[in-house]
Amino acid sequence: MLHRAIGIFDSGVGGLTVFKEIMQQLPGEDLIYLGDTARVPYGTKSAKIVQQYALEAAAFLIDQGVKMLVVACNTASAVALPVLREHFQLPVIGVIEPGARRAVTSRNRHIGVIGTEGTINSGRYEEAIRTLLPDAQVYSAACPLFVPLAEEGWAEHEVARLTASEYLQPLIAADIDTLVLGCTHYPLLRGTLQQVLGPRVSLVDSAEETALTVAELFRQRGLARPEHGGRRAFYVTDVPTRFERVGRAFLGRELGFVEQVRIG
Repeated sequence: MLHRAIGIFDSGVGGLTVFKEIMQQLPGEDLIYLGDTARVPYGTKSAKIVQQYALEAAAFLIDQGVKMLVVACNTASAVALPVLREHFQLPVIGVIEPGARRAVTSRNRHIGVIGTEGTINSGRYEEAIRTLLPDAQVYSAACPLFVPLAEEGWAEHEVARLTASEYLQPLIAADIDTLVLGCTHYPLLRGTLQQVLGPRVSLVDSAEETALTVAELFRQRGLARPEHGGRRAFYVTDVPTRFERVGRAFLGRELGFVEQVRIG
């Protein structure tokens, strides 16, 4: 069991931000990543379809013999986590609860959340934040253009700054002092977002917080490998060319071999 890998999945390439943070927190662990690139994005699909896709992705990773499942997708975490935990007998970690725990350290309790349409419409971040901080004022905004900007390498482009200014204006007007980056692509726009919001607003990186949660769970449950591993494997459900290109920007290095597979 301890020698098994950590399984991580997302609808596409964005979950590599979570992969990178887990790799830094637990460098000795084997990691297997699945990007469901044939069916990306999940954020515009119905909850029922996302649950089906998440079950199929999880089943593939479990067939690889993983000891933990990390749902590195905010949309899947929002609508599919209970279903995954019901179906599979292993730890299943999403990205929403870790981000919410960090967000409630807000000073003025005015908390912003940005994400895909699916994540924002689910209301899961607002629910998770208010469970921890009942009197929090939560202001949400869907920011669908951030994903293509991140994938095109335009995170610091003037177009990204103008887009961020448009999306974030209502949250700035609401006097937020904390903003949850509720999509795994969004950490790539961190510099632009901070520039638009100003230094007074703290950014919560759900990828970073999820990796910290995974590392803490490993310590609590004694799941760490007894000897050094560090193997990395990448799978996608469509041709890997774009995934490899964009993935280099997310990880800051070459991914190595990426294998195309069929799931479901």
